[in-house]
Amino acid sequence: MPETDEFSFLPAQADAAGVDIPAVARVSLTLPDGRTLSGLRWGEAPPVVTFLHGAGLNAHTWDTTLLHLGEPALALDLAGHGDSSWREDAAYVGRVLAPDVAASIEAWTDRPQVVVGQSLGGLTAAALAASRPDLVSQVVIADITPGIDPSGGPAQLRAFFAGPTDWASRDELVEKALSFGLGGAREAAERGVFLNTRVREDGRVEWKHHFAHLAAAAAATGADLGTPDAVRAVLASTGWDDIEATRAPILFVRGERGFVTADDADELTRRAHDVDVRVLPTGHNNVQEEDPATLAALVRETIPRD
Repeated sequence: MPETDEFSFLPAQADAAGVDIPAVARVSLTLPDGRTLSGLRWGEAPPVVTFLHGAGLNAHTWDTTLLHLGEPALALDLAGHGDSSWREDAAYVGRVLAPDVAASIEAWTDRPQVVVGQSLGGLTAAALAASRPDLVSQVVIADITPGIDPSGGPAQLRAFFAGPTDWASRDELVEKALSFGLGGAREAAERGVFLNTRVREDGRVEWKHHFAHLAAAAAATGADLGTPDAVRAVLASTGWDDIEATRAPILFVRGERGFVTADDADELTRRAHDVDVRVLPTGHNNVQEEDPATLAALVRETIPRD
């Protein structure tokens, strides 16, 4: 693949969206425990929106949405993803990840944020709003409710990540993804693989996100790749506590073909303090990829105006 850096795909994406490319830069923050939190800063003005991706993704999943949005924003790599440090305890749950997000908002913004989260990022957004209401003006949650495993997915996706964690080239990995029916068209698969992998010093290509390595290790020992029922129950309990404690308005965006059912959405509506539900004709991991223009328009409606 000819791309030379992480921003090489933006011109084609901007052209397809009919917009100019704003200033985009990678930013990095050293956290109190020595870990690194990384992200992308869009625009030159102080950010008004902060985006949190789902499990196994990274900040670039929001690129097309942000091009359509046209507002100054942050898109973060959650711990264990992208260019952010992995956690030694592998505790990738909303309440553990939220303090990292709080630190980034305090460091890189000058006002409470509209916090947009998809899947794992949505649970993290709720945990942040519950624990640090001073940092959040609005929450946008895409296709996740407490009790649903944010690292779950179709069997073929689990099998894909449970395989090898390194390859001779990115082209080899693209071919594997396409053979599993993942990644969409070749161009989209090449973009996703490039942005979610790195080349090691030995020349081998490996996944950036920790989940693939954890899945492969579990598969090697014959362990169940699903989240244990007891752990899922705890996550559901704490997640609903966060939803109920959130006083910022919640915009809930449900993918019609996603993991969240109409009953799940009704449960969220019952428990949340202030929620508006919208349904888009998309899948779980593709709300921001399948319909970025509509998602951007919904997010734009939530931004406070002076």
